[in-house]
Amino acid sequence: MQIRPSEDLLLVIDIQNDFCPGGALAVGDGDAVVPIVNRIAQQFDHVALTQDWHPAGHGSFASSHPGAAPFETTAMPYGPQTLWPDHCVQGTPGAAFHARLDTDRAQLIIRKGFRRAIDSYSAFFENDKITPTGLAGYLRERGLARVFLAGLATDFCVHYSAMDARRLGFEAIVIDAGCRAIDLGGSLARAYAEMGEAGVLRIADLA
Repeated sequence: MQIRPSEDLLLVIDIQNDFCPGGALAVGDGDAVVPIVNRIAQQFDHVALTQDWHPAGHGSFASSHPGAAPFETTAMPYGPQTLWPDHCVQGTPGAAFHARLDTDRAQLIIRKGFRRAIDSYSAFFENDKITPTGLAGYLRERGLARVFLAGLATDFCVHYSAMDARRLGFEAIVIDAGCRAIDLGGSLARAYAEMGEAGVLRIADLA
């Protein structure tokens, strides 16, 4: 696939210590995407990063719900919410980008999940699907129409971001080599199916 320098953005999702091996919510083989994403980023004039950035005691943490265990589901005002181990707490080493991730090319960092009462998987919206991060406006003002996505995890934050990109009228292309999944109860297969139905393209890699 040919990159269009004036139209394309590489959106790098949540490559943070807590999502890599040894982290609080590690994605299997998550750190393997770092050199792949670093290589891919060299092909783009426009790069943005997302960073999970939760306050302590965030509502999506199982520890905030007495008697609940990680990976259970609870009802929140905005809908069902998977409860997670405490992760990516603001200012902690776990919330930092992976040390080998090349962040120098990034022109924008979107921090998400910083509102205590609501989680945020998508780079575009909080999980209520109506509270925006501002990324869509940024893309439109800069004339960027096509979003390539890589990062962690395929079936959550990459998936939600790609779906919202399509919902907002942007082209969305997921680079499989640059992603890894949690696959919680079949979530990866569901994510692939939903992305396909929404017109999200998947490519193996960008050479």
